[in-house]
Amino acid sequence: MKKIFLILAIMLFMPLQGFCTGEVIPQYVSIEQTNTLGLYQVPNEIVLYKEPSETSTLIHSISWIGNKIFPESVKAQDLFVVYLPAKNLGFLAVTDETENWVEVIYNNSTGAKGWIKKDDPYRFYTWVMFYNMYGRKYGLNLLKEAPAEAKDLHVSTEEKSQIVGTINMPQKINLNVIRGNWALVSVMDIDRTPKTGYVRWRSDNGVKYYFPAIK
Repeated sequence: MKKIFLILAIMLFMPLQGFCTGEVIPQYVSIEQTNTLGLYQVPNEIVLYKEPSETSTLIHSISWIGNKIFPESVKAQDLFVVYLPAKNLGFLAVTDETENWVEVIYNNSTGAKGWIKKDDPYRFYTWVMFYNMYGRKYGLNLLKEAPAEAKDLHVSTEEKSQIVGTINMPQKINLNVIRGNWALVSVMDIDRTPKTGYVRWRSDNGVKYYFPAIK
C-alpha cells in the first residue's frame, strides 16, 4: 500500500516539475510596455545607471544565470519581458536609445527605468526586428484577451478591407511578413483548413495582440 501511495505521489509531482521552468513569455494582452521601442537582450550582469553615462548614479546591479537571479528579491516576471533560462536568454523593454546606451524598464510592476551601456550593438531589437527574427522562426501566439477583431484575416493592411477568414483555434500561426501594425500570416486552424491574410499584431498605440511563440 505504501508503494502505491509513493508511486501516486511521484506521478502527481512529475507534471509540476515540467511546468516550473521559470520562463517568462507574454500570454495576455497588456497595456504595459506599449510606449516602448523594442527589446534589449541583456547580458548576465545588468548594470543600471540613472543617466546614459558611467559617471552618473549607479541605481541597480542585477546578476542572472539560468534561473538564478541576484539579488533574490528581484522577480523574473518583474524584470523581464521574455526570459528563457534554459537558453540563457533575457530581454528587457527599451524606452529610449542613444548610440551607446539603452534606457530599459527593469521593474515591470513599478515602471522603474535605468540606462544600460551597450556591450554589443546587435542586442537591441526594434519590435519589428524582434518579430521578424523570432516570429518568423517560431510562429506567433494569439495573446489571451485579444479583441475579437484581432482574429480577422484581411486581404490587405486596411482596417476596412475585406475579411477573408477568422482565426478560431489555430494549431500554428506562421508569420510571413510585417507591414506596419499588420502581419501577413498563414494559419492552420483546428479544422485543418489553411488560411492566409493580414491580422493586426498590435494596435496603433502599441498594444500587442500577438507575440512570437518562442520555444
